Amino acid sequence: MRIHIKGGRVIDPAHGIDRPADVFVTAGRITAVGERPAGFEPNRVIEAAGPVVAPGLVDLSARLREPGSEYRATLASELHAAAAGGVTRLVCPPDTDPPLDEPGLVEMLKYRERSLNLCHVHPLGALTVGLAGKRLTEMAELSGVGCVAFSQADVPIEDTLVLLRALDYAGTFGFAVWIQPQDGFLARGGVAHDGEVATRLGLAAIPVCAETIALSTVLHLVRRSRTRVHFCRLSSAEGVELVRGAKREGLPVTCDVGIHHLHLSELDIGWFDSAARLTPPLRAQRDREALRAAAADGTVDAICSDHTPLDEDEKQMPFAEATPGATGLELLLPLALKFGRDQGLPLARAIDLVTAQPARVAGLDAGHLGVGHAADICVFDPDASWVVTPKDLRSQGKNTPFNGREMQGRVQITLVGGHIVYDAGRA
Repeated sequence: MRIHIKGGRVIDPAHGIDRPADVFVTAGRITAVGERPAGFEPNRVIEAAGPVVAPGLVDLSARLREPGSEYRATLASELHAAAAGGVTRLVCPPDTDPPLDEPGLVEMLKYRERSLNLCHVHPLGALTVGLAGKRLTEMAELSGVGCVAFSQADVPIEDTLVLLRALDYAGTFGFAVWIQPQDGFLARGGVAHDGEVATRLGLAAIPVCAETIALSTVLHLVRRSRTRVHFCRLSSAEGVELVRGAKREGLPVTCDVGIHHLHLSELDIGWFDSAARLTPPLRAQRDREALRAAAADGTVDAICSDHTPLDEDEKQMPFAEATPGATGLELLLPLALKFGRDQGLPLARAIDLVTAQPARVAGLDAGHLGVGHAADICVFDPDASWVVTPKDLRSQGKNTPFNGREMQGRVQITLVGGHIVYDAGRA
């Protein structure tokens, strides 16, 4: 299949490209950006005059609910949602049922991904067996079947000695460990940020020190082990400062932030809006502004959707009893663009945070439009306005605090390996 993407504004932050140009695809790979290759005769021409032609998005946190939670979503439904959101590669946490702690489960997930022929799925392997925080998994075997790093998802390891051994073991093989920094004891029973809103509503609180104590502990262990650690979904100003200091020190650490935390704060809980119950919790406005500044200045390496599709019954509950999480795959691009506009960033910088930067964190050859590489491409209209409604979301999970809100920026076409997996004109 030969495809000519004609007349778009090509933005490829990894290669410093931001100009009108044509893109040519042959047999699933990018043949040229700019000048038409000699003898190139396309099977299809995509008219992109006006839209942006960018690398496919890379999402560092997307729960796909297989195996074990198909009543919430299926791999097929969520990969269709990813394609509609311009996301071509997804990193999925290991907290499936059962957890991704042995090679057969990972192989089954990868087989399902290949059979659907949509977006690429890159699993995180469980750091400990059953995510129980006791025995280490066989990381080398899990890496061999496709795990890009190792994680406990949202389940903290309470035994610091086990965590140290996990970092040492991972570091021996050059594997990265991904940690969502939250002290399990300080966060136990909490459902909202420890601030004025939680006090007014009478909600059990999670203090910022639940994040910073966990961060400090891991950073001390990284100084000893020198293992690469990625901190997932920072939520606080103090947490950002700890990571900023660690980077100045030269420690091998990176971090991301969930897209919801760049736009929402504890005030968005309103009167017990369970759609705004997230992990980590939405924090104070000063925390949100600190996260925005850190994403703009490079302290935060990437933005992720933290996609967590849930059954409707899990959200139609009192706030404290509702399951935390929100859908995000189809909202990642427009919310990243909004973040860029709000911060006065160049469009290329906003795109970098959801393409090349997360690809580097995950160690993937993706998030760019390099000639000879896989044609994972997102064509979108940055000015198109649309309103988020549950019926229009392709994800099986309709749970989002952005329902009813207007978005700007919409995907027109998504290609994965030169194969068109989403076309808004034919959806």
